[in-house]
Parts: sequence; C-alpha cells; structure tokens
Amino acid sequence: MPFGIGIWEVMILGLVVLLVFGPKRLPEMGRSLGKGMREFKESISSTTDAFNLEQQDDPSREPERDERSAKEHRPAA
Repeated sequence: MPFGIGIWEVMILGLVVLLVFGPKRLPEMGRSLGKGMREFKESISSTTDAFNLEQQDDPSREPERDERSAKEHRPAA
C-alpha cells in the first residue's frame, strides 16, 4: 500500500475511527471527505487548465529561433 502503510494499520485505524466517531457519523464523514476531495481535484484541474491556457496565449513564451540551426538546414546553393 502507499506511504508504507500495511493492511493491518489501515484496519486498526478504521477501528479507532469507528470507536471515536460511532457508526452513525461515519457515513456523514465519508460524504464530507468525498465532497472535499472532489472539490480539491476540481480546483487543481481548473488551475492547471488556466495555467496551460495562459502558456499557450503568451506570445513572449514562443521559442526563439536559432539562426545557426536554420542555416544548417538550408541546402547549399
């Protein structure tokens, strides 16, 4: 599993959460956690999209042409 956490650690953590919050609040907490994760992913996605759009529209970011490489690709007359 990721972060070096084994299945037993996850099960113990789940048991502790169940004991602390009780079975009635777990579905509510799961929904809240899922909603928060979804909003976080959407904000990251929109930020990435805005950044990519800005990079495409910025004319100063266009690659500079190297005159030497352009001369090398021209056939000699």
